[in-house]
Amino acid sequence: MRNPSTDRSGPQAVLALVALFMVAASLRPALTGVGAVLEQIGDTTGLSSSALGLLGALPLLGFAIVSPLVHGPANRWGVDRLVLVALVVLCAGIAVRSLPPMPALWIGTAMIGVSVAVGNVLVPVIIRRDRPTHIPLLTGVNTAVMNSSAALAAGLAFPLSLVLGGWRPALALWAGLVAVAALVWATRMYRFPTPAMSVPAPVAGRPAPAPEPEASVWRSAKAWQVTLFMGLQSTSFFTLINWLPTVEASRGVAPATAGWHLFGFQIAGILAGLAVTAVMGRRAEQTPACLAVSVPMVVAMAGLLWLPQWSLVWILMAGGSTGGAIVVSLALIALRGGTHLRTVRLSGMAQSIGYLLAAGGPVAAGALGQATGRWETVLLLVGAVGLAQTTVSLAAGRPERTEPSRT
Repeated sequence: MRNPSTDRSGPQAVLALVALFMVAASLRPALTGVGAVLEQIGDTTGLSSSALGLLGALPLLGFAIVSPLVHGPANRWGVDRLVLVALVVLCAGIAVRSLPPMPALWIGTAMIGVSVAVGNVLVPVIIRRDRPTHIPLLTGVNTAVMNSSAALAAGLAFPLSLVLGGWRPALALWAGLVAVAALVWATRMYRFPTPAMSVPAPVAGRPAPAPEPEASVWRSAKAWQVTLFMGLQSTSFFTLINWLPTVEASRGVAPATAGWHLFGFQIAGILAGLAVTAVMGRRAEQTPACLAVSVPMVVAMAGLLWLPQWSLVWILMAGGSTGGAIVVSLALIALRGGTHLRTVRLSGMAQSIGYLLAAGGPVAAGALGQATGRWETVLLLVGAVGLAQTTVSLAAGRPERTEPSRT
């Protein structure tokens, strides 16, 4: 009998890909749309700048806390069911966040962070399960879909707030996309169910094998290499996405121009994320791909510091670096996991530490800029992170898999 999860043709394959891409498209708009209307949120709620900063960091902190816990429910209930639950909670969280009471803003944001964390962890697992021979390609396309929806949400948030009468309906609108994604995922799940990953399928005439024993990846050197690569590239991305316009403003760049530069940064990331899959191919050795997405960040930061008149070139290079790096990171998680369950655990570990570092990056950059009075220190910080990522690349790209010790 054919397994619907790996059938390469027919309605199963089409629906599986559509459902996966719908999930990807749902994971970022609830986050990226907030920045464009943050001033409006402060005006209507009376929140201070520090409180708004905490509001922006809350989802990232949720990622860090929830990501390492996902493997338990995924093993118990199944990956597909948990993704569906996450989509339902995400849809509800977006709606709750836009309600008038002040507690709803925080409760809804927390719900968004928890549900997106689950999706972040499980998407690489689903790709490994359903298309194990096309991990880099599908990771690249999936990330392009995710980043495209993120850029669209960021670009439309402010205009929608003017048309719809405020930030609440402008942000609540994205609950519709998540609801559609949940419906498509439920259809795929119940029409073409996949076997639970925790119990391998029995072989005819033999007893079913025992489930894989629970094991920890936290003592695996390879798991830490992948985790550090994930964390360092996340730190660069979230630091630049938050502070690059401020850096440019300190150099006299008009806000509108800085906004277009940031849009170009995101578009370059989408294109680079697709292009890096050609470098990755189907090889186990991924050091060239790791270096190809790490070294340009160092070059871009040096260029912004020493040749600012070419700033657009360096910003596009930095965007390409971050866009390619997230694809490589997610592909490494799927490639280095070794088994489905270990991939879930590695994904949780890598994204927990990664987003914890990412939450600290913008805070550290802001503190440096305020303490020194020179926003170029942000570029120095990101350049140092890029150097560390380049160093880690030499180990993370090697083809060894994680071999966690027994707990």
